[in-house]
Amino acid sequence: MKPSSRITIRDVAATAGVSVATVSKVLNARYGVSAATSAHVQAVIRDLGYEASLVAQSLRNHKTNVIGILVADLEPFSTELLKGAAKAIKGTGYELVVYSAGGRTSDQAGWEQRYLSRLSGTLIDGAVLVTPTVVDIGHDVGQGTAVVAVDPHAGPSGLPTVDSDNLNGARLGTQHLLDLGHRRIAMITGRPDLESSRLREQGFRDAMRDAGVPVDPELIEIGDYDPDSSAAAARLLLGRPDRPTAVFGANDVSAIAAVEVAASMGLRVPDDLSVVGFDNVPEAALASPALTTVEQPIHAMGHRAIELLIRLIHGEDVDATHVRLPTRLVVRHSTRAL
Repeated sequence: MKPSSRITIRDVAATAGVSVATVSKVLNARYGVSAATSAHVQAVIRDLGYEASLVAQSLRNHKTNVIGILVADLEPFSTELLKGAAKAIKGTGYELVVYSAGGRTSDQAGWEQRYLSRLSGTLIDGAVLVTPTVVDIGHDVGQGTAVVAVDPHAGPSGLPTVDSDNLNGARLGTQHLLDLGHRRIAMITGRPDLESSRLREQGFRDAMRDAGVPVDPELIEIGDYDPDSSAAAARLLLGRPDRPTAVFGANDVSAIAAVEVAASMGLRVPDDLSVVGFDNVPEAALASPALTTVEQPIHAMGHRAIELLIRLIHGEDVDATHVRLPTRLVVRHSTRAL
């Protein structure tokens, strides 16, 4: 056999000197095989590194014991969420497979429906959709596959969801800047198609309104949760003759981009400009200066999504199918009193 070829059940049978039927009985723990022969076959399986095909296993048992996580791209948020999911999967008997669209979803509404249809029924028993463009998956697409959405675009609907309190989190971040005396506060918003982005902008506007501070529409720029778009937005904001004294980024990526642009323009953070982010990904603490941000419990979101999904796969009753986790302000060194 070539080293790169897939080990088959026939290879196991030939190496062990038994029939394919005997190997199948050992794999499925069926009667009719002596203990000695079973032990010998299992040893050959280990030596050869044989793994049963997920498709074949699914056709035979109608289960794969595999959970799929579908992400638009592997960026800081989804990467941290995967860590929480990986921790939750331990000891459950399930494995994880990650399916990434590679960021090719900006003009592909419903991308997760297409990818889910490829995986459902033969490769996975259930799926976690991260920031999906839709939250109502057709039965013909999911084929009865259990699905949980994390941070869905349109907010909670009939599909089980897990998200964080984006509205209150944005209020906390904005209020922190207001408490420091800032009044010309800019915002670099997120992706217009995302519910989380809409809620964060609403929280920003609510906090400003409650403080009696008008929002200058020229201090609102779209950053798309993207570093390049956010940097372009920051250059516009900080290049104004009446530039803002503070910037609230809809995520840490946009806030860090604002800090970097400020430095390139000779502005010091926080002496000349205060900056607040959202998410509290690891990069926030490692930024220079360390970023003040609103923390959403990303690991816990991934953990809860897996827990909820497994219960749905098993047909168990769940207390709530829409889980919203709290956010909190983490004050570091990118903000100071005006």
